[in-house]
Amino acid sequence: MALISWSSMLSTGIAEQDTQHKKLIDLINQLNDAMQSGHSNEVLGKVLSELVNYTVFHFGYEEKLMAQYKYEDTPAHKTEHTKFVQTAGDLKKKFDSGNAVISVEIMNFLRDWLTNHIMKTDKKLGQALVKLGAK
Repeated sequence: MALISWSSMLSTGIAEQDTQHKKLIDLINQLNDAMQSGHSNEVLGKVLSELVNYTVFHFGYEEKLMAQYKYEDTPAHKTEHTKFVQTAGDLKKKFDSGNAVISVEIMNFLRDWLTNHIMKTDKKLGQALVKLGAK
């Protein structure tokens, strides 16, 4: 069962951004499925690495859009990105060193952070970009 399901409520109005959000949701769901199925740390580590790497890619995409369209809330938005990348990176390091396990609490954190970030920060960004002509 999916931890997060895509719905139109998560749409930002920017097609590529929504496509990337769907990929992030898929990766979180894959990680959750692997955790719940009791897969090895090797499988969990691979999915976690892909999630962290794709998140960095996605944030880079959003930050390029913000620069291109001179988005006024760029500093606050980038701060959210930076904090999440740091938290995710720390989790990955702990996991790789054997000092953390992928748990329900971690999955809930990922779910809540992503859905809140999309629903608040990214929707605000999407609305501003659409007004400026982005699609």
